[in-house]
Amino acid sequence: MVKISELKEGDIVKVMDAGIEKTGTVVEINRPDNMACIDNGVQEFWYPAEEIIPVPLTEDQLINTLGFEKEMTAEGEKFKKGPFRLIVHDPGNYTHIDMWYREDKRHFGHPLYVHELQNHYLQMTKVPLEASFAR
Repeated sequence: MVKISELKEGDIVKVMDAGIEKTGTVVEINRPDNMACIDNGVQEFWYPAEEIIPVPLTEDQLINTLGFEKEMTAEGEKFKKGPFRLIVHDPGNYTHIDMWYREDKRHFGHPLYVHELQNHYLQMTKVPLEASFAR
């Protein structure tokens, strides 16, 4: 379950739609009713917080969904998108992550979800991090 207060338009999440888990994008948020309108690739529909599932951050999500480029370094796996950088110190283990954009540097000692990365990216760059795949 995702807290509605954590979501922003454009965030990528999963939803339970008739018992089937689907990836979708947040279109609109209704904080008073604790619901989010999510485009699941077929339709836009309002979902309550308990039906919204966070998407774990993985290499596949970074490269194929968000359009990052990967580079191996002595420090670990570096993912780049423009001047924004993210390093996964233990390849395959997304528990210890450093990210930076210009002078803004952040360290995380816990796993991040895709919508959390999108929100940090927006805070740091002032540009939304949107999915690079077409539906």
